[in-house]
Amino acid sequence: MPYLSVVIPLYKCSAAIPELTSRLEESLPEIHEDYEIIFVNDGSPENDWDIVTGLAKENPKIKGINLSRNFGQHYAITAGLVHASGERIVVMDGDLQDQPEEIKKLYDKTKEEYDIVLGRRTHRKDNFFKKLFSKLFYHLFSYLTNTQQDASIANFGIYSHKAIEAVLSMKDSIRYFPTLIQWVGFRKTAIEIEHDKRQGGKSAYRLSGLFKLAINNIIAFSDKPLRITIRIGFIISTLSFILGIVYLIRYLIGDITVLGFTSLIISLWFLSGIIISILGLLGIYIGKVFDKVKDRPVFIIDQKINLND
Repeated sequence: MPYLSVVIPLYKCSAAIPELTSRLEESLPEIHEDYEIIFVNDGSPENDWDIVTGLAKENPKIKGINLSRNFGQHYAITAGLVHASGERIVVMDGDLQDQPEEIKKLYDKTKEEYDIVLGRRTHRKDNFFKKLFSKLFYHLFSYLTNTQQDASIANFGIYSHKAIEAVLSMKDSIRYFPTLIQWVGFRKTAIEIEHDKRQGGKSAYRLSGLFKLAINNIIAFSDKPLRITIRIGFIISTLSFILGIVYLIRYLIGDITVLGFTSLIISLWFLSGIIISILGLLGIYIGKVFDKVKDRPVFIIDQKINLND
């Protein structure tokens, strides 16, 4: 059982894997000689898996998981965590934006009896639009989930085995690692780390993908949007009632001469508000039942290297 596990999801990271591995092999022994590096290929269209296979043959401490298709970054992280057995587990990206040399800094902070030490990217090397969208997303996400989210903190961090076990015990079908790790609690802190530019290629996340990720995670971690629809429904019903009185007065004083207009407007607005309220209320229950009933696996493994189980 290794002392330290490093879990790295891969998607279009072929240009960075050799350097990433070399730097990890240099920096990890400074922490502990007993370590493992778990690469999880998330259906990359590049030769990520071939590179991992070659590296794993040269070094048994390098282990690989090849998923059957592209499931998404956070599902790939989950697959790696399932197979990570270290007392301390590091999660980092595979494009060298998370720098291997910073792991030592994170580890040293765990000596103060922290279960979770997160890396705060004070000077992000992403483009302007990605940083802007990230800030907007986390502000909205914090509001809708009633939690404190930090746009400068992503996946990079070091976690105790019991914290990861707690994350894995959560059966959410939609996985988003930063929020899962926030939810489980335990003693945590965040420290400043150096963040670098992506080495080779472009990020797999596009605006449409980030928008989809935001919607999925807001729905997965909060029913507040549904509750907002209920409030909107009641507001519309109240406004329609007030508007109905206005139209009724206008009808009585002769401002409206078209027969049926008043009753049509009152009925349309009032019933629309009631329908939205009912749909929102039903959606809360149906959404919970729907997620529970599907019970699909969150990832499927095609191949494994240097892993026995």
